[in-house]
Amino acid sequence: MAANDSSAFPARVIPTVSRIPRTVRSKDQRACAFIELLDNRRLNFEFQPIVELRQSSISGYEALMRGDADSDLRSPEVLLDLARHTDRITELERLAVLTAITEFGKQRLEGRLFLNLSASAILDFASDRGSALFEAAVRAGVAPSSLCFELTEHERVEDPDLLAQALEPFKVQGVGLALDDFGDGRSSLRLWAQLEPDIVKLDKFFTRGINQDSRRVDVVRSILALSERFGSRIVVEGLETVEELAVVRDLGCTFGQGYLLGRPAPEPARSVPPLPAQVLASSKIAVLPNTTLHRDIGQTVGRLLIEAPTVAAAASNDEVRRLFSRFPKLHAVAVLEHDYPVGLIDRRSFFDHYAQRYFDELYGRKPCKLFMNPAPFRVERSFPLDSMISMLAGEDQRYLFEGFIITDGGRYAGLATGESLVRAVTERRVEAARHANPLTMLPGNIPITEHISRLLKSGRQFAACYFDLNNFKPFNDIYGYWRGDEMIKLAADTILACTDRSDDFVGHVGGDDFVVLFQSEDWVERCKTIVESFGVRARALFNDEDLGREGFLSEDRHGVSCFFPLTAIAVGAVLADTSRYSNPEDVASSAAAAKKLAKQSPDGFHLMGD
Repeated sequence: MAANDSSAFPARVIPTVSRIPRTVRSKDQRACAFIELLDNRRLNFEFQPIVELRQSSISGYEALMRGDADSDLRSPEVLLDLARHTDRITELERLAVLTAITEFGKQRLEGRLFLNLSASAILDFASDRGSALFEAAVRAGVAPSSLCFELTEHERVEDPDLLAQALEPFKVQGVGLALDDFGDGRSSLRLWAQLEPDIVKLDKFFTRGINQDSRRVDVVRSILALSERFGSRIVVEGLETVEELAVVRDLGCTFGQGYLLGRPAPEPARSVPPLPAQVLASSKIAVLPNTTLHRDIGQTVGRLLIEAPTVAAAASNDEVRRLFSRFPKLHAVAVLEHDYPVGLIDRRSFFDHYAQRYFDELYGRKPCKLFMNPAPFRVERSFPLDSMISMLAGEDQRYLFEGFIITDGGRYAGLATGESLVRAVTERRVEAARHANPLTMLPGNIPITEHISRLLKSGRQFAACYFDLNNFKPFNDIYGYWRGDEMIKLAADTILACTDRSDDFVGHVGGDDFVVLFQSEDWVERCKTIVESFGVRARALFNDEDLGREGFLSEDRHGVSCFFPLTAIAVGAVLADTSRYSNPEDVASSAAAAKKLAKQSPDGFHLMGD
């Protein structure tokens, strides 16, 4: 069927409308132009490839509706808006689908044809159990099983059960179903569960910059896990860079779509362009963005709770003294009125007052409220522990020595010490440092181990290189921790400048130790450049006297004054693959052993096995 063939549509009386200029302005003028375009079946189509990532082949095309090329009716959004305005939205969608099928068949494009349809349009096509659509497909030489409805959300799906029933005659003919723009706030997880689509197209928001945003990586991983449970396959939309493509490929996405893989065109590409094809064929593993330690909502202030006795607001100071005497380890006592904590009495401060002359005679029988902190720090037991970190830097630090009150629904539940809070926060910071070093923000031990595992699993050979600074501790002792931190940051900057961030993983183990997992073919040259470049740049951190004698005086580990050469960087390397190593720990141990030998090497480089 030709694009302008009206045989598939009921005859219409076309009103006499003078030709509207291509460039129109008012909505009424555009509406008239739209009516003319629709009545004359003057729709055009562009097709955008959808690529099967593992096979690096085109698996189908999405049909994209267009109006007149040289008018403001070209945009599909404008066409749909005018169709709603003129109450001809179903007619437009029907024409678009049948015209797209005809053009797809005319070009003899291979793979599946993805057709954008609203729920209303699907119901309209189902009114004759799909006869009009199937007939158009057969006449165009397109098998119905090559078609896939891409459910758009121009309107809310009011009755998913009715839509599922309407899809039955298409399913039995092999017509597929895809959910479009999943995750943009309109597509529903409920629709996914109820309609059981073959394909779910992930909104481009989650693809753009995925190589730099660990949160997007986490979202895609979660959706992939859900797709396995539901039996659907994922198309990631909006791919525009090779880095994005490499990440989604390695995450296990089945299909991809975007300008990198092919732009929409009236006569689209029939194969994957060379650059993305090269990425898809490469055995290199993408370097994923570092995942920082997320807040643990399960860790709450309640874990710090100490059950402790209390006193009433009307209790005397003598009663408080006797309570502290009965409980020698009690650091403070809460003062309550009707189960509500109105104050806190710190043990040390209280006995400082009691030690004063005549305190017992003057204040012993008086209410303890006189010597309490009337504005204690109160925290609900369900409050996240991670949110307490910022409070350690607050101006009011009294709670660090007197502790604070933990409440449950506002009522007294127990006490907590400042010491326990600092210890818990420190544990969280230590755990966070295993994910990202706080000085350089480079990935820590956990991401390093995860990336080694990914490389070993891929079967690809890589170079594991362990970098360490010679004579760093004596330098730090003489020049101080601030200059020492600058030296470590300089090492990180130098390593990053000499690595390819898309292929080479840079991690910071801690202190002055770094690990680089190279996939770059010229990794040896890169390592030697790092050693040379750091040697030059590090000179700026020494004073003129030490530069003049090419070294400095400091104490060795035994406290003896010694002369040390200027701080330099050394690198030990091992070539790793599954034929030599079975786990990340063995790779790391071998690299560390190579590093020790490199520190003794004149040129600061040692390849294990050389």
